[in-house]
Amino acid sequence: MHVKELLSLKNKVCLITGGEGKYGRCITEALAEADAKVITASPFVDDANKVIGEMIKHGLDITAMYVDQADHTSVLKLKDEIKAKFGRLDVFVNNAVLRPMKTYTSPIEQFTESMRVNATGMFDITREMADLIAQSGGGSIVNICSMMGMFGPDLTNYEGTDMGNPPPDYFFHKGGMFTMTRYLCRVLADKKVRVNSISPGGIFANQPEQFLKNYTKKVPVGRMANNDDIKGTVVFLASQASAYINGENILMDGGMHA
Repeated sequence: MHVKELLSLKNKVCLITGGEGKYGRCITEALAEADAKVITASPFVDDANKVIGEMIKHGLDITAMYVDQADHTSVLKLKDEIKAKFGRLDVFVNNAVLRPMKTYTSPIEQFTESMRVNATGMFDITREMADLIAQSGGGSIVNICSMMGMFGPDLTNYEGTDMGNPPPDYFFHKGGMFTMTRYLCRVLADKKVRVNSISPGGIFANQPEQFLKNYTKKVPVGRMANNDDIKGTVVFLASQASAYINGENILMDGGMHA
């Protein structure tokens, strides 16, 4: 098969959760540019429509749908709507994340809320969408993890800023998602569903100057991630180009942990 065909997502139906977020909008655009029919789902449909509006003007096939992944009924409704409207699901990009905690000392109730969405809810929607992919004959799940799920925090990145220590819940659930990738690789193999993950480093979002200085001096490529850096990686894992890759994690950190 020609390499362009291997990387093409033409006639594929792809779902991404949280497609209006920092990395989410890059991933949504990438899947659509690879000729997929893309669904972005979250509780923030108005925000999502604003993000995808310009993409749609450029001829990309993207639809925004509602889901609250912490609500099982909402997840099942999304599953039924996808099946009714598109008839199938080929790719699920598990990207949505709630970040209620801001630092180590945040209220414990915020940790509980984080787990409700990012642990229980994440598993619920993954299991239901995996079932829909299996009904469609198989496909790919791409979990958007984080380098923070693989390593402890480098507190020197925050020296000279008022950002505080990074929140513990994010490390906890991204580490869990990383392990869940390997678990699902085995459990879903007989359903022809591949499961891989990407663990990005930080994406540039106008962070404080001192943070940027602290961070980028540790990265061999000399910068934080930009909007294009994840696009090729996610299309690769979603497409037939990665057909023999399963249960793997790609660390996308510019060499920070080399």
